[in-house]
Amino acid sequence: MTAQARESVTRVHLGCEQGRKRLSMLLTLGHRADSPQFIPVLAAIRVPRLDGGRPRCRPDRVLADRAYSSKANGEYLRRRGIHANDPDQDRGGCRLGLT
Repeated sequence: MTAQARESVTRVHLGCEQGRKRLSMLLTLGHRADSPQFIPVLAAIRVPRLDGGRPRCRPDRVLADRAYSSKANGEYLRRRGIHANDPDQDRGGCRLGLT
C-alpha cells in the first residue's frame, strides 16, 4: 500500500474597496464552496470613521462574480439594504435579482 500525499489547498475570500484596499479576509479549505463564505466576508467588514464613533459595517454596493450568487446571499443583501452589481446582468439576464 502506498501513502498518497494530500495537497492542502487554501482559498482566500476578500472584501475589498474599489481602490483594492482589503476590508475583510476569510481563509477556507480549498474544497469549500464560495457562496456560503459571502455573508461572513461582508459581516467582517469594519471601516473606522474619521471622527470616531462606531465603525461602518455596511457597504453601499457589492460587486461579486457568479460564484457568490445565490438566493440566500440575495436575500441577505436586500434585508441589509445593500445594492449589488450582478455580472450576469451585463450578459442580458439577472440570475437572482441581486439589484
